[in-house]
Amino acid sequence: MKLARFVLFLMIAAVCLADDPAAKIGQKADAAAAAAKSGAKMPQLDINSASEAALKQLPGIGDAYTAKIIAGRPYRAKNELVQKKIIPQATYDKIKDLIIAKQDTAAKAAAKGLAKPPK
Repeated sequence: MKLARFVLFLMIAAVCLADDPAAKIGQKADAAAAAAKSGAKMPQLDINSASEAALKQLPGIGDAYTAKIIAGRPYRAKNELVQKKIIPQATYDKIKDLIIAKQDTAAKAAAKGLAKPPK
């Protein structure tokens, strides 16, 4: 009887952990790290033109950082995310291999008035 309860407990715990949002975030970061280690060439996300949904897919980037990234556009280089204090260094270290700051999209966005002009 005790063994049956224990097995039931393990099954319930497994189901709960499978639906855990924190576990999914960890999986997203693990997938990105695995791709980087395996040498698989993933297309880099342009921070000057990426949609809100695309930015949220990056490890460590949620609603608040997404809004700050979009508000801080255009970027001349991806390390401006840290220089302008948009995201912390630890978060940047997680995503630096997954992002790029293309100049042509920054100029187009500024010309259309979608991004604020550089200071």
